Amino acid sequence: MTAGDLDSPLLGRIVRPADYVRVLATPMRLRSPHFAVHHLAGQPLPLRRPPACAAATAEAARAPAGGDEGVHAPVTASLSTELSTASSGAPGAGVDDVHGAALDAMVETPTPAGGLARWLGLVVPKRHARRAVTRTLVKRQIRQVAAACAPQLEPGLWVVRQRNPFDVKQFPSAASDALKQAARAELRALFERAVRGERDRVKPRPAGAIVGKPGKASKAKAAADGSAQGPACAA
Repeated sequence: MTAGDLDSPLLGRIVRPADYVRVLATPMRLRSPHFAVHHLAGQPLPLRRPPACAAATAEAARAPAGGDEGVHAPVTASLSTELSTASSGAPGAGVDDVHGAALDAMVETPTPAGGLARWLGLVVPKRHARRAVTRTLVKRQIRQVAAACAPQLEPGLWVVRQRNPFDVKQFPSAASDALKQAARAELRALFERAVRGERDRVKPRPAGAIVGKPGKASKAKAAADGSAQGPACAA
């Protein structure tokens, strides 16, 4: 299995940047020392595909006028200083106008849901995982844990983002079993809380407040709170 694969037929993938923007614009639903979860009820935005007639029109605009192949304008012809998209008194439309009309004619087509009700997106920034092998490891753990919990998750779009890097002093290797187990345990506790419908209350920061990093005790408590009620997802 590669990092791009999903382990559950019930869980789709979020691929459009616009969907990521929609989900990440929502308040953070759950968070742990290294990860945050966002959720948006609904479905991915529909895909935009040009109809066949628009593609044919654009192709016809590129063909030489009169059907003569290999006929080109003389190289001594004067070039116009006007943009082809500007309005002019000449009848008809320029090539760029035809292309614009083809783009305007693009129609909305429904996303092939295929019975899916849940979609997953991942955000693992390079500033939190500099090595590609580390990002691959983290993404794989997110997908596997989310797939195990998919049947019990609320329908909608789910985005998991890494919010803090793992301590390189504790995990010096870019990819190790220790890092894998740590990420998996934290993600499992996070998704079990999501299955139970929990939400974190994020208090507004007072003006001028200095926000410090949580200590080891608060991190351990956050991890323990997620697994206090026992596992809720399949193994």
